[in-house]
Amino acid sequence: MTSPDAVASRPWLVIIDPQRIFAEAGSDWASPMWPDAVRNIRKLADAFAGRIVITRWVPPEADARVGSWRAYMAAWPFADAPADDRKFEIVPELADVHGHVISEPTFGKWGEELAVWLGHDPEFVLCGVSTDCCVISTALPAADAGATITVVTDACAGSTPENHAAAIQVLGLYPPQITLRTTDEVLGG
Repeated sequence: MTSPDAVASRPWLVIIDPQRIFAEAGSDWASPMWPDAVRNIRKLADAFAGRIVITRWVPPEADARVGSWRAYMAAWPFADAPADDRKFEIVPELADVHGHVISEPTFGKWGEELAVWLGHDPEFVLCGVSTDCCVISTALPAADAGATITVVTDACAGSTPENHAAAIQVLGLYPPQITLRTTDEVLGG
């Protein structure tokens, strides 16, 4: 894997939570938009080889749950499993993508590890699941911290098409810190 400093002058691709729990039929959290989004994520991953960060949502450890996380995990017991449970694995379609993996017990993945990895004055392309939860929860604090973000609208999958559209509408309110593009626009096609 290339170190972050070697490619710091080019945008990174950040793939939010491409995990079985959000993709597989039968999961309470499966996105109906995932099959279309993952095809575009794959195209982006191929184009951004060497400059990829992949995130994973993992449940907070029982003794580390504070405030609303206790009620949240009680409301979604199927997701209350160890971080190495199969449901938290990267989906097979992206399992061969090489990238730095960050696992966090929070919706938003913007934090010290991602900020350090992306470097000073970060610029990145953002895609993944779910648009209306983990994607927007990553994008807004990153923009607040000064990052320049391109959200790839057709490489994001919402919990529903309506929730996806609502999140994209909100993200569109933040130019020039956040811009919205399609996969073809990002890849120049």
